[in-house]
Amino acid sequence: MAKYDFMSFGEAMVRFTPPGHDRLGQAEELQLGIAAAELNCCVNISNLSRKLLKPQLKTGFVTKLVDAWDGDYIIKHAQMHGVDMSNVVVSPYDKIGRNGRNGKCFIEVGIGPRPSYQTYDRGHSAVAMIQPGDIDWESVLDTRWFHTTGIITAVGEHTATEVAAALRAAKKNGATTSYDLNFRSTLWSREDAQKAMVEIMPYVDVVIGNEEDFETMLGIKADNTDQNFSKLDPESYCGVAQKVMEKYPNVICVGTSLREVTSACLNNWRTVMMTRNGFFVSRKYDNIEIYDRVGGGDSFASALIWGFLEGHPEQEVIDFAAAYSALCHTIRNDWNLVTTEEAYDVMKGGSARVKR
Repeated sequence: MAKYDFMSFGEAMVRFTPPGHDRLGQAEELQLGIAAAELNCCVNISNLSRKLLKPQLKTGFVTKLVDAWDGDYIIKHAQMHGVDMSNVVVSPYDKIGRNGRNGKCFIEVGIGPRPSYQTYDRGHSAVAMIQPGDIDWESVLDTRWFHTTGIITAVGEHTATEVAAALRAAKKNGATTSYDLNFRSTLWSREDAQKAMVEIMPYVDVVIGNEEDFETMLGIKADNTDQNFSKLDPESYCGVAQKVMEKYPNVICVGTSLREVTSACLNNWRTVMMTRNGFFVSRKYDNIEIYDRVGGGDSFASALIWGFLEGHPEQEVIDFAAAYSALCHTIRNDWNLVTTEEAYDVMKGGSARVKR
């Protein structure tokens, strides 16, 4: 039996956000949180499995941090949600950052026609400076499921190599693997991304992405979408998923979140998934009022993975993932703090009337 049910590898940063919809230049105070696509999944899956105050699934996160207050903040808050952080590599901090530091992230929450903005201060971070051999992947990845993303792949000189090594080790150890494409134009070009994916995709079982990622990362475009992805036809992604599974026969599932943006505070949301058993589409959540949209895609990935780990039927998996990730838009910061029961209630058509 594997030691962990779920593990992920990525970069964790402290997140700074002005209150409400303030701009950074006018804010007199900033709210702290944690930005980390891969750690988001650990926290969410741990919380989804919680019964009688205890997580039933064991999750673990792998990264590299330096021994400073922000690294301590990340580790302690993840541990509060039941995530095992014992595999985090911690190096000394030189008080300046010449030998590595912990990354930061600044987010302005948009409103109306002004979109949200995410600005990074992550250059020369500890994990970006990771070296081959810093992590013994075969011994660390004793897990049923391993997950990583295009973000960590692009962060540093050797991170793409380490992602490929981690995926190979996870497959060797018998884990199911998933990869969220998560393209970030601030980190690399589409040409570099597609070059890296040649080495990575043969070791991926489950591919997750939004409407733009498949074209940018894999060169596979959906039909019937405009250039701004403002109107999205779920059926057009059936063709995308088929092309992915044809190009990569090892892939057993392709999951996609579809977002239609009316304004920064009002989005439509739906999720779709293809497996070898067919194409599955969730209901559409119209006019979601957004408190904080960051982390919505990671919530979708988390719920999809949790559903498969728990052995749920595929239509239930995609329906639950849509409800759970829609609810994430109503929570401040990246981590989705709604319960499994709350997500099932929304999935089944429950109202937003006050619960007493």
